Amino acid sequence: MQLKETFERVKRASKSLALLSDEQRNEILNAVADAIVNNKERILKANAQDLAKMSRENPLYDRLQLTEKRLDDIAADMRNVAILPSPLGHVTKQKTLPNGLRLCRVSVPFGVIGMIYEARPNVTFDVFSLCFKSGNACVLKGGKDADCSNREEVALIHEILEKFGISPDVVALLPATHEATGEMLNAVGYVDLCIPRGGRKLIDFVRDTARIPVIETGAGVVNTYFDKDGDLEMGKAIINNAKTRRVSVCNALDCLLVHIDRLADLVELVKPMAEKNVIIYADDMAFAALDGKYPLLEHATDDSFGTEFMDYKLAIKTVASLEEALAHIDENGSGHSEAIVTMNEQVARQFQAHVDAACVYWNAPTSFTDGAQFGLGAEIGISTQKLGPRGPMALEEICTYKWLIEGEGQTRA
Repeated sequence: MQLKETFERVKRASKSLALLSDEQRNEILNAVADAIVNNKERILKANAQDLAKMSRENPLYDRLQLTEKRLDDIAADMRNVAILPSPLGHVTKQKTLPNGLRLCRVSVPFGVIGMIYEARPNVTFDVFSLCFKSGNACVLKGGKDADCSNREEVALIHEILEKFGISPDVVALLPATHEATGEMLNAVGYVDLCIPRGGRKLIDFVRDTARIPVIETGAGVVNTYFDKDGDLEMGKAIINNAKTRRVSVCNALDCLLVHIDRLADLVELVKPMAEKNVIIYADDMAFAALDGKYPLLEHATDDSFGTEFMDYKLAIKTVASLEEALAHIDENGSGHSEAIVTMNEQVARQFQAHVDAACVYWNAPTSFTDGAQFGLGAEIGISTQKLGPRGPMALEEICTYKWLIEGEGQTRA
C-alpha cells in the first residue's frame, strides 16, 4: 500500500486532536475562515486552472466554480460551525445497575474520516471544518477536475494549523487518482469511516469495493407532486426553485408529478423554466397540454423517469391520484428528497407518512436539503441509508460513542 505512510501519519495525528479544547478548535476554525477571505485571489487562481480544463456547457462547471461570493459563504459556514456547541463529551445514556456498576455513554470522535468527492472544491473546507470541530482527522480524496483548487485549499489549512502548533497531518489530501481511491478503501486500521459524495457510479463503486465502514450518501433522484389541491402560484415558485436554483446539486428536481385535474394549469406551472431553457420530457398527456405552448418540449421515454439529470432537464408524469404519485416515487425515487404541493393537510400528511426518503417536504422546495439550511453549520454529505445517519450529516453524525463504566471491585458471577 503506497499511501500507508500517509495513513499512519494521519492516524497518529488524530490522537492529538483529543488534547484540544473546544475553544482552541473554534479559534483555529475562525482563523481558517479569515484566511479564506484574505486569500481569495490565491484560491480563485487555482480554481481558474481547474475551470480552464472543463467546458462551460458541462453541468458540473457550476459545482466546480468558486467565486468571491462563494468563498465568503464558505468562510461564513466555517464560522457558523465554530459557534455551534461541541458534539463531544455529551452523556447520551446514564444508569446504575443493581450490582452498583455505574454506566455512562458519551459521544466521541470516530478518529479518521475518509472523504471521496468529485468536482466540488467547497467540500474540502466543509469537511475540514466539521471534522476538526468534532475531533476527527480527515483524509481527502478529491477528483482530478478540482485538484488544483483542493491542493491550494489544503495548503492554506496546513499553514494555519502550523501557525497554531497543530500537526498538518490532521488533514491529508491524496493524489487525484483511481489508485488512491482504492488504497483508501482498503486502509483497514487507519481510516475509521469513509463517506463518498458524488454520482451514482462513485457511490456504487465505494459501497461494492470498500473494506472499511462506509456511510452511503446517495444520488438524488428527486420528485415533486403537484396535487389537485395545490396552489398554482406557490407551485410555480417551488418547482422553479427546486429545478433551476442549481441544477448540478443532488437536491435539484428531476421529475414533476402533476395531478390529471391540474393539466390545464401545467403551462403556467412550468412557465418560469422556459426562461432558464429547461428541456421538458413529458408523458403523452402532459405533452398534449404543453404542445405549442412550451418551447423546449420532448416526448418522455422510460429512461426519463428515475434519472438524476444534473442538468437543465425535467421529466413530467401525469398521475390520477395520490396513490399513483406515491407508487411512482416508490419505484423511481432514491430516498433523498421528495415534495408535495397541496393545500390539503390530510393528503400532505399521508404523503409524508408514506414516502420513504431522508427528507420529505410539504409546500417547500427540495433545494432546502442542505446542512447549512438545516442549521447544522455545514454538511459532510446527505445520507440516504437507514442504518446510522440519515439526511444532511454534520457534527453529531460524525461522532460515535463509548461506554464508561465505574465500579468498586464488583466481579461477575
